[in-house]
Amino acid sequence: MCGISGEFRFDKTAPDANAVGAMMDVMVPRGPDGDGLLVRGHVALGHRRLKIIDLSEAAQQPMVDAQLGLSIVYNGAIYNYPELRAELEGKGYQFFSHGDTEVILKAYHAWGEQCVEHLNGMFAFAIVERDTGRMFLGRDRLGIKPLYYSLDKERLRFCSTLPALLAAGGIDSSLDPVAMHYYMHFHSVVPPERTILNGVKKLPPASTMRVEPDGTTVIAQYWSLQYGQSDEQKNWSTRDWEDATLDVLRKAVKRRLIADVPVGVLLSGGLDSSLIVGLLAEHDSAQIETFSIGFETVGDEVGDEFKYSDVIVKHFGTKHHKLPIDSQRTLPALMECIGNMSEPMVSHDNVGFYLLSQEVAKFVKVVQSGQGADEIFGGYHWYPPMMTASDPVAAYRKAFFDRDNAEYKELMAERFHGPDYAGQFVNEHFAMPGAEAAIDKAMRLDAQVMLVDDPVKRVDNNTMAASLEARVPFLDHEVVEFAAQVPPELKIKNGGKYILQEAARRVIPHEVIDRPKGYFPVPALKYLRGDFLTMAEDALTNSAATSRGLFNKDYVQKLLDKPEEHITPLRGSKLWQLALLELWLQKQGI
Repeated sequence: MCGISGEFRFDKTAPDANAVGAMMDVMVPRGPDGDGLLVRGHVALGHRRLKIIDLSEAAQQPMVDAQLGLSIVYNGAIYNYPELRAELEGKGYQFFSHGDTEVILKAYHAWGEQCVEHLNGMFAFAIVERDTGRMFLGRDRLGIKPLYYSLDKERLRFCSTLPALLAAGGIDSSLDPVAMHYYMHFHSVVPPERTILNGVKKLPPASTMRVEPDGTTVIAQYWSLQYGQSDEQKNWSTRDWEDATLDVLRKAVKRRLIADVPVGVLLSGGLDSSLIVGLLAEHDSAQIETFSIGFETVGDEVGDEFKYSDVIVKHFGTKHHKLPIDSQRTLPALMECIGNMSEPMVSHDNVGFYLLSQEVAKFVKVVQSGQGADEIFGGYHWYPPMMTASDPVAAYRKAFFDRDNAEYKELMAERFHGPDYAGQFVNEHFAMPGAEAAIDKAMRLDAQVMLVDDPVKRVDNNTMAASLEARVPFLDHEVVEFAAQVPPELKIKNGGKYILQEAARRVIPHEVIDRPKGYFPVPALKYLRGDFLTMAEDALTNSAATSRGLFNKDYVQKLLDKPEEHITPLRGSKLWQLALLELWLQKQGI
């Protein structure tokens, strides 16, 4: 797990090594164990390394294979690299290292741009061909690893984080009106390739980008989800689906043990993380190291779920770390957390993940985590109504969108007014082939867009800020493909994730399966009161916010007067959504 950066010049001038170095400096937490800079011809490549697989210097990056004429910078983990290495050795390739980085290089030489289809894992990489001068960039199927870039007629720059890209300078940091519309409607999600800034794009998940020396670029999608059952699966019993669910998850959890350092588990006490612990216990007889976080109770809002995680700890005998967090740490940590966000993310549990990651990193460098199960196995409340919705898009908007376009125009300065971009996006996504049922259309949108640019990005940003690698077995692409085949009624029955719950009964105690649905509680931030309300008010009324003039003052004042009355359908604070955006812009110096 690392941070990558680079510059590719199209104008016959030398790449700016200082700019690449500036990006690397910002990404030290992503890779504190080593760094490398390669400048050759029209390309400069930078890398920050977190040693997880092949701890030797042979795996240092940028990695150059002089015999093949290829260089690479790469961030991620390829879980099937041992099998790929054996296959490539059978083709005559010889290796000088023992990790996954060199496997990607050889795979590219062997299979060209189709190499990404052979990779099981999370990845973002850039490969440069010495002889042609071409660059090839790739991102994993579910977008677990980020890849931001800026492109003009003179150069391409790319980086693992948006703040690092900004540090190199020369970026158009004006706000994109279309992205602003997405942010304020779509629960802070800005679908790729856009970001909140006009001058920064992100390579979409499951995509590659070929860049020629003259600046010609071609982006191609190499994977998509297909919903529905095969002819054989249409005859399966519920028991058959349970068997298949456990089988695919067992493989995914086992794959994510590939490392030359210990692998722990983030244990919330919910179904998803508890099942990971149970499946790990089947694969590995060694004691599993688990971690749970909790905050102070505020009023009736309990700040931890230790009573559920304790059940799993006792049942499987894990080496457990219970990490209570003093709420007084939350406010200062929040500003650090916002500074590490590659894009503004409104979910109030960001700071919870940030603080958890800081604590967990004191013990291990790699953890498995349960993100993605709700999106792929039907755990959200807006899925069941989709089964009978006469207007699926309207039903989805009612459950998920933070506001309608009329309220958006009341909120935003006139220069940001425009068509209903977010509504158009959902319409177009629902109309794509590959998912016939309305519920499948909604789950596909969530899995390929919302999941990537909210929960997945949240985990990557906050764990990597602590030099911690997070692995997400529910987002193994084979698991996601399987979940797309599960009949919708077996997902949403009994409130959601039915097939996952029934399969889990064979592995973990029923107490954590039949419990009320939980979340990552941060009570001190869920309700904007006291110091948190003061922080939000200052962010929206200080000189930086006033001069920027994003929001209608009357609308802002309405939220400030009664912040707890203005809540989105997903139970988010509309005031925090505005304040978070301003805090992020101010933190990034925009």
